[in-house]
Amino acid sequence: MQDNEILTRISDLVTEEHELRSRLSAGEVSSDEEHARVRELEVALDQCWDLLRQRRARRDAGENPDSAQARPAGEVENYRQ
Repeated sequence: MQDNEILTRISDLVTEEHELRSRLSAGEVSSDEEHARVRELEVALDQCWDLLRQRRARRDAGENPDSAQARPAGEVENYRQ
């Protein structure tokens, strides 16, 4: 993925999160459904941001940004701990 594709994916995920919260407010989804999907969206966002940071770091170091790869969710999520 190129940087612009990652940024588009991030934007799409954020839009979906906002739409989901609106649907919860409108009673179209349950709180449990909303929480589960929001958690999935958060993980996907963390992976996208991590990949974008990797690409930028490689570019800044004079390396090929295309060699960056998305890391598994468990690895990215454990950065917080």
